[in-house]
Amino acid sequence: MSTQELNQKQVYNFNKLQKRLRHAAGKAIADFNMIEAGDRVMVCMSGGKDSYALLEILQSLQRSAPVDFELVPVHLNGMFPKYPEGVVEDYMRRTGLEYHVIREDIHSIITDKIPDGKNICSLCSRLRRGILYRTARELKITKIALGHHADDILATFFLNLFYAGKLKSMPPKLLTDDGDNIVIRPLAYCREKDLIKLAEIREYPILSKDICSLGENKMRKEIEEMIRNWDKQYHGRSEIMFKALKDICLSHLLDTRTYDFNLKVKDGN
Repeated sequence: MSTQELNQKQVYNFNKLQKRLRHAAGKAIADFNMIEAGDRVMVCMSGGKDSYALLEILQSLQRSAPVDFELVPVHLNGMFPKYPEGVVEDYMRRTGLEYHVIREDIHSIITDKIPDGKNICSLCSRLRRGILYRTARELKITKIALGHHADDILATFFLNLFYAGKLKSMPPKLLTDDGDNIVIRPLAYCREKDLIKLAEIREYPILSKDICSLGENKMRKEIEEMIRNWDKQYHGRSEIMFKALKDICLSHLLDTRTYDFNLKVKDGN
């Protein structure tokens, strides 16, 4: 849907939404020094609402940014049986940007290695990550941009807390283990509810989740539902919890690896 098709009130609300998302993404990029002059940023296009929004927001910021950088959308086709050919590629083509579609038979690898009924998300994620990292090196990419937002980051924190016993989440900026790639998450401060509104207005060609019929991450879905219920019962709770991820007091936790508890009183006391 174009802004011409919206009424005056809708245009006003849409402009506020765009401004809010641009501000949140711009602040995250600035806070974590995500994009620098001369960067060649690979925008990973999954076909979900978040990746479309990521590309649109980065293109908008690119037009007014104080530094020059390139955007290169890349879509990985995992060769799943229900995959609709050309949908994401047509969208990327219309942007006028250099774009790439990578075809790798992830589906066959997964079905060969994972027994029926078992969750495939972990293996699928590792395979996709490896392919994207390799592609980034081939395309001389300096930053890899993913579409994870604030709600994803908060849900990941609770997944690690409840199931792994770790205080850990998704970093907004990450150097990969091999030291070859830097991953960034420019939507780190953006709320999913705003991205949903943007996707509805823009009518992005979102790929159905039914493309993958091999399983789903039930633990993540349970965590997301838990957070949504908290928000319904206690207004603003998720914002408060997300704020806590930016305000950590190591001296009041129990990790001796990150804080020196060999404390001494001042002389004379």
